[in-house]
Amino acid sequence: MKMSTFSLAISKQAVAEMPAVVFDAPIMVVDTPELLDKALADLGKHTLVGFDTETKPSFKKGCLNKVALMQLSTDTHNYLIRLNKLGIPAPLREFLENPGITKIGLSVRDDFNVMRRTEPVEPKGFVELQSYVKRFHISDSSLQKIYAIVFGQRISKKQRLTNWEASSLTPQQQTYAALDSWACLHVYKHLESGRFDAAESPFRVVPELETNHDEK
Repeated sequence: MKMSTFSLAISKQAVAEMPAVVFDAPIMVVDTPELLDKALADLGKHTLVGFDTETKPSFKKGCLNKVALMQLSTDTHNYLIRLNKLGIPAPLREFLENPGITKIGLSVRDDFNVMRRTEPVEPKGFVELQSYVKRFHISDSSLQKIYAIVFGQRISKKQRLTNWEASSLTPQQQTYAALDSWACLHVYKHLESGRFDAAESPFRVVPELETNHDEK
């Protein structure tokens, strides 16, 4: 007899019916070397940091844009680093390669594969959230669905396909971008705290029992 287990998954419709996340944490747009130094000074004081990136969408086949924005979040502050204006200077690269600071992100390998086309970055200290949540039976892989399963709230994705290389970012873009990195951090911290009980989740999916006959 094959043992029955369970996974946690949620439909798009269920996510759409959830209340939206209300996000009002401080956001700093980092677009000068001086602001970058200030951001990294604060980020360096933390052992856990949320991570994400945004790239201007391309609607031409085979045309790939560079990463335009890097989001780094702590419990209290969110930094939006405009890579399209700053590139990845040595202090930022050192932060990304520092194994002593744990950075939590989603699809991290894809982010750095794009960045490596122009910058020699070897990330260290990163946690891939898609892999990490499997320990808690979560089978969905999008941040929106993972956050919905853990917290019962919806992250809006309306700004995802906007122009991240614009001369200035709108308040809506800033909130969207900061929320993604902040959400990665808070999902990780909540799961690490032991307060999430997968067995009690309303999003349990139990597969049918399968019977296997051993050969004699």
